[in-house]
Amino acid sequence: MDRPLLPLRSALVFLLAALSGVAAGGLSWLAGEGAARGVLAGLAVTGLATAFFDRLITPGSGETCGKAHDHG
Repeated sequence: MDRPLLPLRSALVFLLAALSGVAAGGLSWLAGEGAARGVLAGLAVTGLATAFFDRLITPGSGETCGKAHDHG
């Protein structure tokens, strides 16, 4: 079983989403919103950040952009 449980890209997307959710929840709690609202804010940010980072880190991102290639 040398195969990883998740591909590297998926693990990175989930890690960044979890870190974003923890940061948002912690900042919400520090702002005085209470623990329950902090957890809800963290969960909401985690869900949105998963989709954001999934689009941001695209497979094949090593290719050059067509716009940058056209401008020389």
